[in-house]
Amino acid sequence: MQIKKNDTVVVITGKDKGKRGKVLKAIPDKNRIVVEGVNVQTKHQKQTRKERSDIKHVEGSIDVSNVLYWDAKAKSGTRIGHRIEGGAKVRYSKKSGQTID
Repeated sequence: MQIKKNDTVVVITGKDKGKRGKVLKAIPDKNRIVVEGVNVQTKHQKQTRKERSDIKHVEGSIDVSNVLYWDAKAKSGTRIGHRIEGGAKVRYSKKSGQTID
């Protein structure tokens, strides 16, 4: 999976198409990510002795194939490639050629 936590991504398909957000959580074994402000779901919290009942809005996971990395230099979504620089494997933007890591 080429998208990592704290990357900024743009949604390219689905009900939230066009939204940008930061990746809050990456789930590589399921090929899914949780993006800030995308796929917001309503959860009803039952009342307990310590907490009152509440309606919470939380972000659900989306498939990583539905997002592109946001390249600030190109001001658009871009695919990610890998190359070797100084003996280390790094990610780079395919549009601008700029190193990400």
